[in-house]
Amino acid sequence: GCGNSALSHDLYELGYTDVTSIDFSPACIAAMRARYARCPGLRWAVMDIRALAFPDASFDVVLEKGTLDVLMVEETDPWHVSPQAAAAMRRVLAEVSRVLRPGGCFLSITFAQPHFRKPHYAQEAFGWSLRHAACGDGDAGAFHYFLYVMRKGQPLDPRDVALGRRL
Repeated sequence: GCGNSALSHDLYELGYTDVTSIDFSPACIAAMRARYARCPGLRWAVMDIRALAFPDASFDVVLEKGTLDVLMVEETDPWHVSPQAAAAMRRVLAEVSRVLRPGGCFLSITFAQPHFRKPHYAQEAFGWSLRHAACGDGDAGAFHYFLYVMRKGQPLDPRDVALGRRL
């Protein structure tokens, strides 16, 4: 869900002029279409992340920033995710994998630490490799966030395969 974030427009301004953004809110998408009507390469669609309406292998890059966190918002114990939340995460990630082209890249930006998030991403069925990096300015009081990078068509590290089997 793109929400009302300026990220799509920022990417457009950086030269990425073929950007499709989705959100489940018709009001949000209408507002974003109006706000960025002058940017012809920005497309906006009302869509559910659990059932993407795009054909297989449609995208070179899929980027999510905090959208997957919504699937975990009602979880009270990040060490023991409910079967419902795990299934919802699998469904969304399977859709992302489906719409990625071979060699495509899925980027996920979140506050979710690797020991909580990597088991969800590390599923052999998705057909991608997995890397991550901690990001942040290094100040003692700052929150770190994490960038996860999945590359379609590259194998998972055996240690990540083992993580994925935990779910």
